[in-house]
Amino acid sequence: MDIDAVAFDSARRLAGEPATYKPRRPEATVLYQVVARHLHSLLRLSDQGDGRCLPGFVRRELLALLDCGILARGFLRVRCPRCRDELLVAFSCKGRGFCPSCGGRRMADTAAHLVDSVLPAVPVRQWVLSLPFSLRFAVAFDRELCRAVRKVFMDTVLAELRRRAKRQGVADGRSGAVVCVQRFGGALNLNVHFHALVLDGVFHREPGTDRPAFRAARRMSASDLSDVLQAVRARIHGLLRRRGLLPDESSPALTELAESSPMLAGIQASSIQGRRVTRIGGMPGVPFVQRTGPDCAADDGFSLHAGVCVPGGPREREREHLEHLCRYVARPALAAERLSELPDGRIAYDLRRSWSDGTSRIVFEPLAFLERLAALVP
Repeated sequence: MDIDAVAFDSARRLAGEPATYKPRRPEATVLYQVVARHLHSLLRLSDQGDGRCLPGFVRRELLALLDCGILARGFLRVRCPRCRDELLVAFSCKGRGFCPSCGGRRMADTAAHLVDSVLPAVPVRQWVLSLPFSLRFAVAFDRELCRAVRKVFMDTVLAELRRRAKRQGVADGRSGAVVCVQRFGGALNLNVHFHALVLDGVFHREPGTDRPAFRAARRMSASDLSDVLQAVRARIHGLLRRRGLLPDESSPALTELAESSPMLAGIQASSIQGRRVTRIGGMPGVPFVQRTGPDCAADDGFSLHAGVCVPGGPREREREHLEHLCRYVARPALAAERLSELPDGRIAYDLRRSWSDGTSRIVFEPLAFLERLAALVP
């Protein structure tokens, strides 16, 4: 069942009505129509014989979107064992880059799994680490470097929680976290950053028993958060030095990308900055948003935010808040309902929140929009 059907059934269950399947019609969406009309133009530009062609995994993701949810491309026949009613459920593309349906279904499944089977009934805090523009490009394609940066981030945060617990008299405290790597920003720009759901405290053994007990962490001050960011920044710089990745050098993976697919390398670099690749055309750049406040810290392009916390407890309200947070960190890159086509054929994408300069939507030429989608494919 696709995500549209899941959302439809959820609403009906809350209203006390019986659940029914409502198939989606992807061919009627703006996303499908734009890709169907302009994808071959992008592929033709990438096949000009100068080595600028898009790699196979990007082509497959873009082409697979045209088959996602289309009954003519394959389906399952589902029969109810009680009433014998039959339904046709179209196959999905299972894309991991930008498909709203597959990404939405993955978001719903992930959030339900985390709330039901992974996260305990204790306070959970969201930590968000954003990276400088230069490092975003490196981790976007070099998965080993991305994994190493993620590990540095989590090791530093968990070590800080252990140190704070030790100052409270808990010597053997241990915490835990779930990390989601998001490749996108609010303007569909390539922005690799990390959302971590961290237990806001530590578990430890109660004296004289083997039962675990939870000690909640004290609220961090702005100075404490800044210290954590400085530790993360220093360890990431140390990681880059050990790997020989100086500011004017690139990783082996990026060198391979630039040599094998210079067009994808250009698309990714331009997506980070909010620029065009295939032809000249104006587009507003993506600003560097530096959050401010007691739960935020920023320095040298690094940004750390830890201002969202869900209190622990078995109450249904806390469970709903936790599931909402899990859905947020696992959300897909593109919200189809915020996408529209203007009368002149350009594509408009409404921002979730307006920028500081008042910008509330981004307008793309069709090929520029497809470039943004290509850059998001992992």
